[in-house]
Order: sequence, then C-alpha cells, then structure tokens
Amino acid sequence: MSRCTVHPATADDLDPEEVLELYRSVGWTGYTDRPAVLAAALAGSTHLVVARTGDGVLAGLARVVSDRATIAYLQDVLVHPDQQRRGLGAALITAALAPFTGVRQQVLLTDDEPGSRAFYTALGWAEVGADEPRLRAYVRIVD
Repeated sequence: MSRCTVHPATADDLDPEEVLELYRSVGWTGYTDRPAVLAAALAGSTHLVVARTGDGVLAGLARVVSDRATIAYLQDVLVHPDQQRRGLGAALITAALAPFTGVRQQVLLTDDEPGSRAFYTALGWAEVGADEPRLRAYVRIVD
C-alpha cells in the first residue's frame, strides 16, 4: 500500500464493505458479525476520521463519541496491518481528538495486549490505576 492521508469523514462517505474489510483485517469480529450495528455506531459517532492510501484504499479509521463539553471517548482506532508501525495510528488519534482539545476527560478502553499499552502510553495516555492513581475505571460489557 502507498502513503496515507488522514481526513475527517462521515459514515455516509464510507462504503460498508470497505469498512468491514478494515475491521476484518485487524480481527475485530465483534463488529463484523453485526454489520448493521457497526453502521449505526459509525453514524452515531461525534467525530470520525479515516486514512486512505494514495490510490483511495481505506487504511485506517478512528472515531470519537462525545458531549463536546466534558468528555471525549476515543473509540475504534484501527490501522490495516499493511500500514501499521508507520505513525498512522498516532495520526488518526491526533486528527480524531483535534476538535476536543478543550475537553478535560479524554478516555479510551483497549485490550491488555502489551503493544497496545506501549502505543497509548507513548502518546501520553495514562493507564488508570497505574500512572493515574486518583482514578478508577469501571466497565460492563453486555454480550
């Protein structure tokens, strides 16, 4: 794949099949098994950014859900495996959060894979309970 550019998008800008292919490429079957839910999630996002190669292939995506005042939740940062380790994930996060620089609480949940931890802490995120002992995170996943 060729060099990528990152820019804002809407759910209507995206071909559902190319989105499903991107999610499949990173193994996120929780989304690909329910395409209608994924489409609704993208449409309901407050801010969505995508990365495309020079020939227009969808190479990455990030989205934020926010009230635009007190919280911005970074959700679904994906980079196609062919484009990983080139700075694209960081560029997607920067672009996705750009409209929320004045929002104090910027939050994300991710898996416990060591590479994820290293990636996010390198970008200035603190793991709750580790570097940020004043906070606790709670989550309930309903399957």
